[in-house]
Amino acid sequence: MGRLLTIAILLLATISGYAQQEDSTEVVRDSIAIPDVRILLPADTVSLLTGDSANTVVAGQKKKSTGTPRDWNTWKPDPQRALWLALVVPGAGQIYNRKYWKLPIIYGGFMGCIYALTWNNMMYKDYSQAYLDITDNDPTTDSYNKFLHLGTKITSDNEKRYKEIFKSRKDRYRRWRDMSFFVMIGIYALSVIDAYVDAELSVFDISKDLSLRVEPTVIPNRYGGNPLQAQSLGINCSLNF
Repeated sequence: MGRLLTIAILLLATISGYAQQEDSTEVVRDSIAIPDVRILLPADTVSLLTGDSANTVVAGQKKKSTGTPRDWNTWKPDPQRALWLALVVPGAGQIYNRKYWKLPIIYGGFMGCIYALTWNNMMYKDYSQAYLDITDNDPTTDSYNKFLHLGTKITSDNEKRYKEIFKSRKDRYRRWRDMSFFVMIGIYALSVIDAYVDAELSVFDISKDLSLRVEPTVIPNRYGGNPLQAQSLGINCSLNF
């Protein structure tokens, strides 16, 4: 009897200990439970968190990279921009207007003027020095001899004539040098004007329909008078182009 009572007491103690252990486990679980917290996020952030970020970024990149291409058939240049480009860099206005065939004319004119300017300036300096040497009465300065024909010498008989020749050639090459410079400025000005006018005329509507329209019209009488005779009939001619 006592043995059965001892076994029963041990069973009750074991069951109560197991129950207390289960209760402590539930308490721990309740103490570390994560509360249900709801956070409202913007739609863009939600799309990024839900895995739509790749699609969104790729779509944005495609939108930027696949812009509408420029239609060169309907593109019209800006006259002000063409003017400033031509002022800063000669020929840049023609490049902006897409008139590339004008570039050889412009740059060819510049190269020709630069060559003429350099050549005439060199000849002017040579003849100017020769004229100074022949007029200084110094026998050691004889740069004018390179302009004389082989075997020709300057004497007192022909000295005056050669002075006039050297002076006239000196003045001539100086005049041609200055003319080359002004021609180069003129080519630059023409390139600027051409770029601006070409850009302005690009928006000018030139239709292929050239037709003459003739129709009757009523012409008011500017002198007044009888109201019944204040107007007269006529013919109106209009030309479409």
